Amino acid sequence: MVGSIMGVVHNGYSNGSVGVQNCNGVEEKLDCLRRLIGKGDGDPLRIVSVGAGAWGSVFAALLQDTYGQFRDKIQIRIWRRAGRAVDRATAEHLFEVINSREDVLRRLIRRCAYLKYVEARLGDRTLFADEILKDGFCLNMIDTPLCPLKVVTNLQEAVWDADIVVNGLPSTETREIFEEISKYWKERITVPIIISLSKGIEAALEPVPHIITPTKMINQATRVPMENILYLGGPNIASEIYNKEYANARICGAEKWRKALAKFLRQPHFIVWDNSDLVTHEVMGGLKNVYAIGAGMVAALTNESATSKSVYFAHCTSEMIFITHLLAEEPEKLAGPLLADTYVTLLKGRNAWYGQMLAKGQLRPDMGDSISGKGMIQVYFVMFHVLVSSKLICYVPDS
Repeated sequence: MVGSIMGVVHNGYSNGSVGVQNCNGVEEKLDCLRRLIGKGDGDPLRIVSVGAGAWGSVFAALLQDTYGQFRDKIQIRIWRRAGRAVDRATAEHLFEVINSREDVLRRLIRRCAYLKYVEARLGDRTLFADEILKDGFCLNMIDTPLCPLKVVTNLQEAVWDADIVVNGLPSTETREIFEEISKYWKERITVPIIISLSKGIEAALEPVPHIITPTKMINQATRVPMENILYLGGPNIASEIYNKEYANARICGAEKWRKALAKFLRQPHFIVWDNSDLVTHEVMGGLKNVYAIGAGMVAALTNESATSKSVYFAHCTSEMIFITHLLAEEPEKLAGPLLADTYVTLLKGRNAWYGQMLAKGQLRPDMGDSISGKGMIQVYFVMFHVLVSSKLICYVPDS
């Protein structure tokens, strides 16, 4: 193939909302998106989720559950690195989860996969994260079995011809992995669509101090135009969404694709709205994780004081309004899923747990940056000192 992804008009469509409004059934929604992307008969829509954390795995599983039956029209895969071993304690817990769910147990027996979990529990073999993901188990979310997933461990194989790439990577890994991906896209003629689930920011000093969000990292790494890069976020606890608890989210970005994708992703229990304000939603998606760490600290250090937690939440929302005004001059955009995303993360989630453990002295810098069952933890010790210096909390170390 010849050409470059730079400056290419994707299939001649200037507005992703064209022809979307009348697509209501599951197969109709799939057909609508296929037409917009320009897929012909016999050419499946190829979607790959890059990164297999809790939310990335659940997102891929939701698509597989909804559209996987149409095998001639869509291909859904997930990429994760090979070689991550499952420790003995996790293997034992995984075995307990399997045997507590008759549907999962029967599925594994039908797939002739049950015996390896028995052997892993006994210590007779080692399981690997990519191996169990194929059976529907995310290492970061063992208690919530997913549907079986098509797992690819070779990054080039996963992405080279993908029509839609879902970024399920941490923000700290997004730039590095998409720089690698860009090597496989040098001769692409069509422009892929990228949906980023990542939350976090980078700081840059040149030419003037500014922040770089994950969608911008992807743009810089791949040269895919920003109109083809979107952000999806909302008040989403991954395990609860997969268990069909009612939730909503916003997909943000250029109008070219966001309305079509909102329609495609929407489900009865997972309502997806669309919004043009990419920067505000993405920045707040990162900040709320930091706020959640502070919320966990406040909860632990005040013995779950409702008053203290409400004061802390008021400080957070005031700061969010100020930052939103700087970014978009429209603080009212904090309404709906954006503010709810902050609220649910303060209530429950990995980052609030980190904050609680930090305040209780059960997490320390010498434990490293990866906590078993919880994943990556970075810059959170700095957050503790920020809260103390601001006198929002008072910490007296053990003597």
